[in-house]
Amino acid sequence: MSYYRKKCDVEEVKAGNGHSSFPMLGEEEGCTNGCCGGISYYSSTVYTPAAVHEDQEGFIVLSGSGWARIGGEEFAVEPETAFIAPAGTAHQMRSSDALVPLVLFWFHAQP
Repeated sequence: MSYYRKKCDVEEVKAGNGHSSFPMLGEEEGCTNGCCGGISYYSSTVYTPAAVHEDQEGFIVLSGSGWARIGGEEFAVEPETAFIAPAGTAHQMRSSDALVPLVLFWFHAQP
C-alpha cells in the first residue's frame, strides 16, 4: 500500500458548471472510516449546484478567491481560509474570476 498520491496520477472528475475534482486520498492510500480527500477547481463565477453529504466536509483554499455558501451563510474565501460543511448541510462554491479558478483541498470525515 502506498500512503501518498500525486495529482498527475489521478483521473479528473468533471462535475459540470466549471467544477472539477481530483480525488487524491481514499481507502487505497490507507484512509479509513469514510475519510477521503482531494483537490477541486471552481472556475465559474456562478455557484455550483448545492451538494449535501451524510458526513462532514472540510475545505482549505489553496489559491484563487471566491465565495462559499454553507447552509444560509455566505462568505468570501481566499488562500489560507479553512471552512467546514457539517453533515447534511448544503454547500456551494464559486470563483471571483472566471480566468482564475478557486482551488480547494477538501476532505470528508465521519461526524
